[in-house]
Amino acid sequence: MSITATTSVSEHVFRQRSSTRHRHRLDWLNPGWACVAAALLLSGIGIAIIATTEPGLAVRQAVFLGLAIVGCAVAALPHYRWLQRLALPIMLGVLALLVFVLIPWVPESIVAERNGARRWINLGVTDFQPSELAKIAYIVALATYLRTRRTYRRFFGLAVPFALTLVPMGLIFLEPDLGTALLFMPTLFAILIAAGARLRHLALIVLVGAVCAPIAYPLLRPHQKDRIQALYYQMRGDKRHVQGIGFQGDRAMRLVGAGEVAGVGRRLAADLVEYNNLPEEHNDMVFAVVNCRWGLLGGLATWGLFAVFISAGLLTAGLCKDPFGRLLAVGITVILFTQMTINTAMTIGLLPITGMTLPFVSYGGSSLITTWLMVGLLLNVGLRRPHYLARDSFDFDREEVFEM
Repeated sequence: MSITATTSVSEHVFRQRSSTRHRHRLDWLNPGWACVAAALLLSGIGIAIIATTEPGLAVRQAVFLGLAIVGCAVAALPHYRWLQRLALPIMLGVLALLVFVLIPWVPESIVAERNGARRWINLGVTDFQPSELAKIAYIVALATYLRTRRTYRRFFGLAVPFALTLVPMGLIFLEPDLGTALLFMPTLFAILIAAGARLRHLALIVLVGAVCAPIAYPLLRPHQKDRIQALYYQMRGDKRHVQGIGFQGDRAMRLVGAGEVAGVGRRLAADLVEYNNLPEEHNDMVFAVVNCRWGLLGGLATWGLFAVFISAGLLTAGLCKDPFGRLLAVGITVILFTQMTINTAMTIGLLPITGMTLPFVSYGGSSLITTWLMVGLLLNVGLRRPHYLARDSFDFDREEVFEM
């Protein structure tokens, strides 16, 4: 063999090994770790707050946290691109579970109705909420669909992404779980914007939605209408409904105000929560207990940790050149930000109460494990460096994207 041929073979082997090495190299210093740190601190806050009134549940939450961290590590280890191949079966499986909980003849030992809602599947040791898993399945399915297409840049090309959104959203609404259903539309718009959809198309859809929103009011359940009316009466200063439909919101704001700047401490906070008979103090209304026990400073610290998480999540997305990875990171970040915003806003009286939990902080095994799986996927995206000479994700003309 000639020297030239030997050199060519050597160069080919070197390029092959170099390419393999570049495909598998990891970036250990990435903003995904900030998401992990913020999530860990928020989960610690959650355990401490739950222990204020329910020490037994706090122990269970700590066990769930251990399982959730294991789930986070499992989600972070394999390359996130394997999710693309599983996007369809995962989505179909989740939709089947969402339909299953709505079937009326399923035995109550498996799907029990609570407060008029069918959301949970009894697994024996704990309950599982399919709507929690639906968040991840939806983001993965939408990111997989958009990563290689340009049709969504036309107005009627948005039909498929909206159909992918409305199906799980509608099933969750029927449970009924209005709070979780509300998370899907903001996530869809954020992912479409990140993918390069035209803003004038999205603005037109928002305008049509705002005009048609009153039409949807009759479709709401009686208790959902009561919550909207309670917020209306509260904003008017009408106290006649405080002992009725406005009870939960009124008690939550009382406890938030009782904490003042530095809080009242664990023992007095527990007494105040019990005396005011706050419903769902370890779940939907956990942020009220945070403010009561640790005051305004505790509330701001909680918001600050979420701000760190959201900023690091968006930075992770921005540093990722792979289209699927970028949309995955955007979707996870935005859905958790939306959930946090709705929960804390309803606690302080800015939005109607929707039965929305506070990510990482509220009690719940399926909720905690799901959010930590999202953290693992964010870290996964952050760990995978882009290929050398890789083109930018969704390489469209900037003026073409932002034109109105």
